[in-house]
Amino acid sequence: MLDRLTSLEIFAKVAAVGSLSGAARAMGLSQTMVTKHVASLEARLGTKLFHRTTRRLSITEAGRSYLESAERILADMEAADAAIARERVEPRGLLRVNVPVVFGTRQIAPLIAEFSAAHTEVTVELGLNDRLVDLAEEGWDLAIRIGSLRDSSMVARKLAPNRLVVCAAPSYLAKHGTPRTVADLAGHNCLGYTLSQQASAAEWLFGVEGEIRVQVSGTLRANNGDALRAATLAGLGLARQPTFIIADDLRSGALVALALDQPEIQTSAVHAVYLPDRRPPAKVRAFIDFLAARFAPVTPWDRGLP
Repeated sequence: MLDRLTSLEIFAKVAAVGSLSGAARAMGLSQTMVTKHVASLEARLGTKLFHRTTRRLSITEAGRSYLESAERILADMEAADAAIARERVEPRGLLRVNVPVVFGTRQIAPLIAEFSAAHTEVTVELGLNDRLVDLAEEGWDLAIRIGSLRDSSMVARKLAPNRLVVCAAPSYLAKHGTPRTVADLAGHNCLGYTLSQQASAAEWLFGVEGEIRVQVSGTLRANNGDALRAATLAGLGLARQPTFIIADDLRSGALVALALDQPEIQTSAVHAVYLPDRRPPAKVRAFIDFLAARFAPVTPWDRGLP
């Protein structure tokens, strides 16, 4: 079956140059192939598009009417191709970005104004939720994911480390004492985060690779880091929080980072992920490059912290 779009292009060229052989030379095709495409169109439409004699070829009334439609279609296709080509090299259009709630509100949303000022033809749709979205199914251009990546089918770029800190309010430590080792955590009220990709709310991982598993328990579990922060500030217990949430509290002294006998896990990171594409749209590349530049060499939230 002959390609209909190619048939339209050949038909328009034949009409423009006034001969099958001329159209064939102009398009780098054989005259036989050009003739087949024109015949295929005529058979599909059930009418003659050209009058043919041994000396000349002229377009029919039906052919002139069909040519107007064909030229509109070809012009629209050319415009669509040009628009896609521009999107590959120039940041433009709607950029749909999915980000975890707390990270998005605290670290991404404040940067959108600067990004938009630099890329005036890009409209950002910021989706905030902690659910692991399906980029292809839900139409997201990219997502920011925090922790250890699981889906190897995605293209990922590391934007920043994700520092985790066991912390508490001074009021809690004054009342219950300060743990010195990870084993001491068993005697404390440890507030659990239920959406961790690396461990459960009842298990905290330590060691560079997360090889040390420590069982903990507490009177509060939550699926939101800001909720745990509020409870920790109120003196309810210990929490293991990323510094992008509690950095200001550590600086002010409202929360205290605990120095335990085992290092925090080093494999947790902030990544930008997107669907496999040999060359993603310029708007995606521009946003990822923008974030990488803002988060390097030290993330804004970690500046000034030990």
